[in-house]
Amino acid sequence: MCLGIALIGSELPTELVGRHDLAGRLHVRAGRPEYRFLYREPRPRLPIVRDGVLRLARWGNHTRRSLTLPRTGWTWQESVEKGLWARSGAIFVDIPANFGLERRGVWYAIEVGIKGLLVSDEYGRAVAYMICEPSSHYYRVMTGSDRMPVFIGQKI
Repeated sequence: MCLGIALIGSELPTELVGRHDLAGRLHVRAGRPEYRFLYREPRPRLPIVRDGVLRLARWGNHTRRSLTLPRTGWTWQESVEKGLWARSGAIFVDIPANFGLERRGVWYAIEVGIKGLLVSDEYGRAVAYMICEPSSHYYRVMTGSDRMPVFIGQKI
């Protein structure tokens, strides 16, 4: 399961970096700045694109800030297809990403991003969930994970 993503620094507008105080998320990989978003942070966030606008949303509900939303940061594509999110008013969003992080510390390249859902909690706050599916053979060998994100326009 994808525990984090990284977005190349030039992909995040300076205004967004300043407004959300993202300086602590800044890292350098091979001489290039990137911002990392990790699920196990005290205040997990994900960049999302909704209606063509890049924003930040809370990543899931593992901190139990909502009593009504699932206590996870992921949802199965199958549950979305079965309509289990339909009553929540969830909408599809894109999660832009250049790299993904798996539980064994494996970082891997992502071409465009990951598919996600955005839903409001009982207080009207935006909460994002990554959509996942069973791992391909290659992904399982590469990461040891039995599930992987649903990538946008990419097969691993």
